[in-house]
Amino acid sequence: MNTPVDTPVDTPVSTVAVIVVRDGVLPLGADETVAEAGGEALLAGTGVKEAAGELVSLRNGRLAENGAFAPGRWARQLAAVLSGTERILLPSSPDGRDLAPRLAAELGRPLLPGAIRVTGGGAELARWDDRACVGLAVDGPFVATLRPGVRGAAPAGEPAVLTELALPGLADTPGTGPDVTVLEVLDPEPGTVDLAEAPRIFGAGAGLGHGELDGPAVVGLLGRVASVVGASVGATRVVTDAGWTGYQRQIGTTGVVVKPELYVAFGISGAAQHIGGLGDPAHVVSINLDPSCPMTAMADLGIVADAQAVLLELARMLEVRS
Repeated sequence: MNTPVDTPVDTPVSTVAVIVVRDGVLPLGADETVAEAGGEALLAGTGVKEAAGELVSLRNGRLAENGAFAPGRWARQLAAVLSGTERILLPSSPDGRDLAPRLAAELGRPLLPGAIRVTGGGAELARWDDRACVGLAVDGPFVATLRPGVRGAAPAGEPAVLTELALPGLADTPGTGPDVTVLEVLDPEPGTVDLAEAPRIFGAGAGLGHGELDGPAVVGLLGRVASVVGASVGATRVVTDAGWTGYQRQIGTTGVVVKPELYVAFGISGAAQHIGGLGDPAHVVSINLDPSCPMTAMADLGIVADAQAVLLELARMLEVRS
């Protein structure tokens, strides 16, 4: 149970997480970012009090009901109240990636994007398709975005202290000019959505390539079948290394860390590196010839069959061309 406080928090802290909230919904990676900031956060947007109750790592939260997301306006407003904060962290969600560079520009600070760990004097960033970790040192304050699914978030262990915060109006925060106007927000296509945010994922493993279709062709078919049920395509490292799909589709500790509601594994045995990037899906289906493989052992439903044959039958039933 969070504890509301009526008096403002004036004591500056060294690190603060800035979380954009839309209608009470937290972005992916919000809890991890708050944990990385030591439990200190400023939540801005709509439904912020409701969202604060979902943050297990939150210790001290400033809540700013600030209307619809407008990154230019918000950057000017937030810069006015966060100028004394040394390190400002945002989740590397779409809104976080939009707001962070604008906020850094308003404050005249360097931006460290896509960090996997933040330190007192900089951050560690993953680069070159996550094959290398680069440490960046900063002499002074900075803004950073934190990649979701990397750090984890331990519960704060005590009720969070919440404070209402009114951000300054535009008349008090002169900036660079008018903001963008949002005409419509469209749901992303399953084939192009950020894999870390996909609610349903069909995973391609090496076992999917055994059959009449070769690797690239069968992964293409998997994508068409997945799109019919609103799912995105992921893959194991073996599949991406073979060139059947791009590395941005690789799920695992050295790839994208996901947390879907549904994960359907086609021909995936379940190597530790891959399972380590799955998070905790609500439902897992495994299609594999080996009934004893780790993926089938962890699945809610295990189908002992040839993965490509099952995919071809699904395509036939859903009238998807093979």
